[in-house]
Amino acid sequence: MHRRQFIATSSCTLAMSRMLSAKPVSFKGRIKKAVKFGTQPDEKKMRRLKDLGFDGIEGSGPGLQVEAMRKACDKINLPMHGLVYSKHWHTRLSDPSPEVREQSRVGLGQSMREAQAVGGSSVLLVPGKVGGANETHQHVWDRSIEQIKKLLPLADELKIHILIETVWNGFCYKPEQFRDYIDAIGSKWVKAYYDIGNMQRYGPSHNWIRVLGKRTLKLDVKDWGSKNGFCPLGQGDVDWKKIRNELERIEFSGWATREGNDGGNEKTAHLMNELLAL
Repeated sequence: MHRRQFIATSSCTLAMSRMLSAKPVSFKGRIKKAVKFGTQPDEKKMRRLKDLGFDGIEGSGPGLQVEAMRKACDKINLPMHGLVYSKHWHTRLSDPSPEVREQSRVGLGQSMREAQAVGGSSVLLVPGKVGGANETHQHVWDRSIEQIKKLLPLADELKIHILIETVWNGFCYKPEQFRDYIDAIGSKWVKAYYDIGNMQRYGPSHNWIRVLGKRTLKLDVKDWGSKNGFCPLGQGDVDWKKIRNELERIEFSGWATREGNDGGNEKTAHLMNELLAL
C-alpha cells in the first residue's frame, strides 16, 4: 500500500471508530423538565407531577399566591422556577400610550418580586406586538427596550432574569434580529426564553438555537407542524435530533417547560424524556 493510501485509510478507520464509540447526546441531569402552572397551589396535582419525574413548575404573575405556593413547593419539593408575566399581551411595553407602558413596567416589576419571593429565577416576557400604525417593529424595539432598561437595577437587586419569549407577535421573526434585540439591551439579566414550537413556523427551529447561542437561558417545549399546527410532542415538524445537537453545541443546561397538551402529564413526561434525551 502506498503511503498516501495508508494515511487516508487509517484516517477513515479512526473517524469511523470515533463515530461508533460516540455516546448519544444525553441531557439527563442537565435539563430540568417542568410544566406551566397557575397562581395558586394544588398539592394533589403537584404531587402527581413530582411522581411523574417533573423537576418543577412555572407559575403566573402578578397575582401569585406567593406564601401558599412557596409552602406547597417546599413541602412537595417541587420548585417554581419562574413566572410568566400574565399582562404582557394586553398591557404592553410597546403600547402607544406612555401611561400604559408604565403600567406594564410596574406589573412586570411586581411579577419579578413575586418570582423572587417564591424562589424562582426569571419572568417570561413578551415585549410587545407589531400591529397598526402606532406599533411598528421599530416602535416595539425602542419602547420595550426603554422600559426594560428601567427595570435592570431591580433585576440586579432581586437576581431575577427578564427572559424574552419568541412568539407570534410580528416581532423579530428572524433569529439574527432577535439576537440583536437581546444584545441591544446589553444586560446579563435579559436573555432569551426560546420557544421551540413557536418558531418552527418561520423556519427550522434548531437554526434559532444555533444563532441565539448562549443567550438562551430557558426553553418552552412545543411542537408545530405545517399540516397540524400545534400538536403533541413528536407529531409536528420539529427535528428533535437536530434540536438536541444544537443544545449540546451551546452546552445548554437549565429549565425546559412544556406548554401544551399531549393527552395527559404522564404522556408529556415520557415524551419530554424521549425527545430531549432526559
